[in-house]
Amino acid sequence: MKLRYSPTSPYVRKVMASAIELGISSSIELLPTNPWDPETDLSTHNPLGKVPALITEGGEVLYDSHVILEFFDSLNPNLKLIPQNGRARWNALRRHALADGILDASILAFLEAKRADDERSDNWIARQKATVVRALDQLESEADNLGQEASIATITIGVALGYLDFRFVDDNWRADHPALADWYDLFSQRPSMEETMPKDPA
Repeated sequence: MKLRYSPTSPYVRKVMASAIELGISSSIELLPTNPWDPETDLSTHNPLGKVPALITEGGEVLYDSHVILEFFDSLNPNLKLIPQNGRARWNALRRHALADGILDASILAFLEAKRADDERSDNWIARQKATVVRALDQLESEADNLGQEASIATITIGVALGYLDFRFVDDNWRADHPALADWYDLFSQRPSMEETMPKDPA
């Protein structure tokens, strides 16, 4: 398998952390991709021009991160990151959607903040950050029930919180979310989290 990736993409991190947890990361060839490069050929694999995009051994291309995780989860019938049935499944998928929402809003705020002063909308940034805070408040109320087992939910929550640390360190999300911070401090020690820590390219 081949993965079009960028080292700072939290969606790529979610995919790679999941691959590590499922024991399949060694079978993935990483193809560095800058989706912002005007000359990139990324659209030949993903017409949306986004990473990650996975090229399977059969030559099929899968995107986005949720679809790739579903594919990874199908490879081993005995090891799953997505609960198969009942309340556990719906809780995991709901929390995954909540954490993905944090990522979506955070990236929108980050990109808006990089625009020129006469183009940037501070109201738009504030709106996205308010979305993040509401989602964090919800996760704070559920922190005691998250557990430390790796799943589509906990991995994505961990990636989302790590992205806030990476891009919004001055916002200090921990101050108003102590239970979630305690959960994250422990979960972030998993090898899958440590090995995929985001960093700007040199």
